[in-house]
Amino acid sequence: MTLASTTTIALSLLLLLPILSSATAEEEFSEELLLKPLPDRKVLAHFHFQTEAEHSFASDHHIFPKSISQLVKKFHIKAMELSFTQGRWNYERWGGLDPISSQNAKPPGVELWAVFDVPQHQVDVSWKNLTHSLSGLFCASINFLESSSTYSAPKWASQSALGSLRYGTLPREAVCTENLTPWLKLLPCRDKAGLSALLDRPSIYRSFYHSQRLHLTASTAPADELDSGIILEQTLTVVLQPNIQKTSLSFRDEFKIQPSWFLSSIFGRKVNGRCVLAKSSNVYLHLERDLVAQLEKLQKNTDAYADNGTGTDVLRRNLGFEISIAPDRVHRELEKSSSILYEYSIKEYNDTEQFDLGLTWKYPVVWSCPLAPLYASRFLIGSGNERGSIAISFKSTELTKGFNVANNVEEKYFVERMSVSPSEDKVSTGMMELVLRFPCEIKSAILNVEFDKGFLHIDEYPPDANQGFDIPSAIISFPDFHAGLQFFDDSISKSPMMSKLQKKSPVLSYTEVLLVPLTTPDFSMPYNVITITCTVFALYFGSLLNVLRRRVAEEERLLKANKVPFLRRVLNKLSSRFQGGSSESTQPKQPSSSFITPKLILKIILVAGFAVVWQFYLK
Repeated sequence: MTLASTTTIALSLLLLLPILSSATAEEEFSEELLLKPLPDRKVLAHFHFQTEAEHSFASDHHIFPKSISQLVKKFHIKAMELSFTQGRWNYERWGGLDPISSQNAKPPGVELWAVFDVPQHQVDVSWKNLTHSLSGLFCASINFLESSSTYSAPKWASQSALGSLRYGTLPREAVCTENLTPWLKLLPCRDKAGLSALLDRPSIYRSFYHSQRLHLTASTAPADELDSGIILEQTLTVVLQPNIQKTSLSFRDEFKIQPSWFLSSIFGRKVNGRCVLAKSSNVYLHLERDLVAQLEKLQKNTDAYADNGTGTDVLRRNLGFEISIAPDRVHRELEKSSSILYEYSIKEYNDTEQFDLGLTWKYPVVWSCPLAPLYASRFLIGSGNERGSIAISFKSTELTKGFNVANNVEEKYFVERMSVSPSEDKVSTGMMELVLRFPCEIKSAILNVEFDKGFLHIDEYPPDANQGFDIPSAIISFPDFHAGLQFFDDSISKSPMMSKLQKKSPVLSYTEVLLVPLTTPDFSMPYNVITITCTVFALYFGSLLNVLRRRVAEEERLLKANKVPFLRRVLNKLSSRFQGGSSESTQPKQPSSSFITPKLILKIILVAGFAVVWQFYLK
């Protein structure tokens, strides 16, 4: 009996091993971190986590989060993106042409867009159910986007998803740790191991800007249209301020030296190793093109540059800064003025040997980030409670100043196409889509949109109505300009994050969120009316009941009886006892008076007349 049971257990294990191995092969997880110094003495940290599953309709997943696969299966989602952002991306200082700022810089609050694979008449129902599910999953007020007056259906944003795309934002939504914790629970190792262990809450939420993003893509397999694969991308973009550390060297322009930093100084933690379920776990340090050009100029001004070339060996021992850990590989872009990428693999690090990358600046270096073709800003014009206008200002940057313009061509900027979806009261929001074309020599332009302010129903005002109403950020796209990095080494494209950054995509930017003050009624008036009405009715019924219940003759008799001196009343009582008579016989008899008197009738008539006038004339 013992031998038989042992044989059965061994066979069961042999049967389970192929199943586990096949399930693991169908799912992959990777974690990556990109660090980049910014010109204004700050550091950009971009976390990228990607989870893939070949079969989205599988009954069980070992790495891929089950809650996300259930959303795809239940609501038939083809693509979805959800972001929680605190702060606003500074396009003038942090750049607007690189892939990080174009793809991961999001507007403040919550932004959600989704493409559904359902008939067009079921898209709104799927959107409503999706917002409720995401609201419970991420502990946020995303369910406020269920109303048709809070979301829109852009026409030109994606021609392939025309009619199936829905977009909505909540600019006033506050972002806190209650939103970050569910986001981390979607990771296989959560924040216990790997690069996600660096996500210290105090360090993140005291940053100048942070945006957590979830991008979901479902692809249908050509062989089997019923089954599909899912790619889940989770990114967290943070702009941090390192602690300023003085260098041992003294310069006249010491204030221009970038602050030195380590991972432990900006996040308060070190990397203890990779997540055991991660296929790849890498850290990258990116130096922008202008920074590399300034460092090369610095090298040319030193004696050491005469004997060395401009290859990667010189970049490893750069004279402008020092790196605490030597990189495993160095990548350079294809262009002449290219950027540099240092690659680190953290597979070999553990608790005894922790990964703590640091950058120490030795000389002051001034550079700038690549900007978008036009810098856009939005503001309000006008005053009063009747009319107003929204103005969008476009200013040319260094990118557009280098373009050549033919003198014989007379081209004026104009609105090439325009699509306006007017808003309907309590039904849908208004949306305007424009295609603008500007000449290259333009320096600035302003687009002005006028509007009329109206009154809302008292139930439609928010609790803080006097604060105003938020208008979401406008999305500006430059289809002729693409953001992407191109490197010599093709092996770097195997990295999920680097393949995403090398993909050419149109440059996107967001404007500011506007706060429009609308005309608000005096919400204290209903209280005043209720108070006055209740006071009048209290006086009316109180006086009426007092008159009807009052006995004038009895009150007068009691009043006169109380006026008799106390000594006289005592003597009357004593004499009545001795004489055997009643004390009441000694008191004079009061003449009887009738209950209904002319005075009482006059009061009743006056009160009734006032009530009739109030009921029929004063209301």
